Order: sequence, then C-alpha cells, then structure tokens
Amino acid sequence: SGVAWNESQHCRLLLPEQLQLCRRHLEVMPSIVRAARRTQALCQQSFAGMRWNCSSVRRAPSFGPDLLTGTREAAFVHALAAAAVAQSIARSCASGELPRCSCGPGPSEPPAPGSRWGGCGDNLSHGLQLGAAFTDGSARAGTGRTPGLRAVNRHNGAVGRAVLSDSLDTRCKCHGVSGSCSVKTCWKGLPDLGEIASDLKSRYLVALKVTHRLVGPRKQLIPKEGDARPVTEMDLVYLINSPDYCTPNPQLGSLGTQDRPCNRSSAGSDSCDLLCCGRGYNTYTEEVQERCHCRYRWCCSVVCRRCRRSLERHVCK
Repeated sequence: SGVAWNESQHCRLLLPEQLQLCRRHLEVMPSIVRAARRTQALCQQSFAGMRWNCSSVRRAPSFGPDLLTGTREAAFVHALAAAAVAQSIARSCASGELPRCSCGPGPSEPPAPGSRWGGCGDNLSHGLQLGAAFTDGSARAGTGRTPGLRAVNRHNGAVGRAVLSDSLDTRCKCHGVSGSCSVKTCWKGLPDLGEIASDLKSRYLVALKVTHRLVGPRKQLIPKEGDARPVTEMDLVYLINSPDYCTPNPQLGSLGTQDRPCNRSSAGSDSCDLLCCGRGYNTYTEEVQERCHCRYRWCCSVVCRRCRRSLERHVCK
C-alpha cells in the first residue's frame, strides 16, 4: 500500500471482475490494500480464543474451504471486508488522499444548540458506492460458485456496509477562550473498524442458515428451517454448517486445535476444556524476564531492574 499502483503490473493480479475497476481507479487501490490488511488483523483478533481463529485469512486471496463454501465464518469475513473497504475509501477522501473525492457532504439536519457544522467528515457515500463495486465484484467471482453462494456473499457484504452506515456519528471539537467550549464545530465521522468487527461478531453468533429458493418470480434467500425468523437486511447468513474445527480436515478447511494455547482458568471459548475439545492439555513452565523495582531518577528518567519469573503455560493435546 506504500507504493503507487501500476496498471499492468498490479491490476492484472486481481480477479477479472475487479480488473476494470482497478484500471479506472488506480489511486484507490492503496486504500483497498490497507482495508484488506486491517480485515485480516481484526478477524484474527476477534476469534483469537475460539476453535476457528481465522488463521486461514492469512492465505488470502487463496482461501481454503472454510471461507469458500458459504460457512458462518465466510459470512463474517465477507461482511468485515466490505465494511473495511468502504470505511478506508471514505477516510481517504476526507484526508485528501484521493483526487476524485473530498469531505463528505454536510448533514441536512440543523446542528445542536451551541454548535455548528464544519470540519471534514468522512465521505461515507463515496466509500459505500466504490466499495460495493469492488467487493461485490469479488463476491460474484469464480465460475464454479453457485448462484446461492454468490447471493449469500453479496448479502453479507451488504450487511457489513449497513452496519458501517449505522455507525456514522457526530464528532465535535471545542473552541473558546482559555479552553472553554463556547462554540463546537461538529462533523460526521466513522468509528474505528474494531467497533464494526465487534458488532459483526455478535451477528455471526446468531447468523441464519438459509437456502436460495424461488419465491414468486425470483430466487431469494430464505431460512433453511421453516420455523426460523425471516431473513432481514441486517442478518448474516450462511449455506452450510461449519465443522467443529477440533481436528485437522483439509477438505473442510479445519486446521484443528492441537498445540493451541488455552486458558485453564477461563470458562469461555478459550478455556482448555472447550478449545481442546475434551482431549486434555499439556502444561509446561516458561521463564520470562520483565522490568521490575522501577524508580524515578531526577531528572528525568525511570530506572528498572530485570527480574525473572516463572509462568505456567497450557497447550491442547
């Protein structure tokens, strides 16, 4: 992302559905690369203590079966990637990085008493428009993919952008004599992508299993179970059940949890009981060095000693 994109050198590496967009918007590609890297980091951070820990996202764009077959995990990744691309473009517009866009349009509603609209808000509308063109092209890619899988990927991408849109809020900066806040300048801004990832993980946990079926004149995504609630535009959806991810299975995209560190004192998903799938765990002692007995020395530094202590670690069998 730190270098200028070259049409012949870089764009040809993308999917055919994204090639023309890359050629028309070379200046946007560094923003999309940053979004991809942020998606990878946040996915692994969000699922660090779970059996599926999103490690396969590091192989992007060569995804494994866990992210290519319409699983619940693929739903999360598609939604987060769509939100990340839209947010990255929106912020790049506001920062002046992109020549074809600038600050977001001013809000139509009147400002709160004692405040005024100003500053440079994130250009959400441009981010959503260009981001959808890029990520929906990715969702449509692949001749071997079924219409149902393409529909699920597009739906989950739209969920990610909808969650991002709902997160747009008012940011303000105070002005006044001696630090007072007699006047506030406000604008519309997007939160850190970590907040979006947290929201999407909550939706991942209650995602709906669906089927792509003809309803009236066109096919729609409807719940697989007849008594399930209807699918809404804010629901993450998936087509097939995920494996338990306990044991290695390359055909299903499961890496297993052997040798994964676990927390013996936890009752959550990172507990040795759940993460190790009942196989048990091994315990070993590790000696670490750390700063200790720190004191302030006039002027102006902190002097510490180096202490050794033993830590007990646990890893799944």
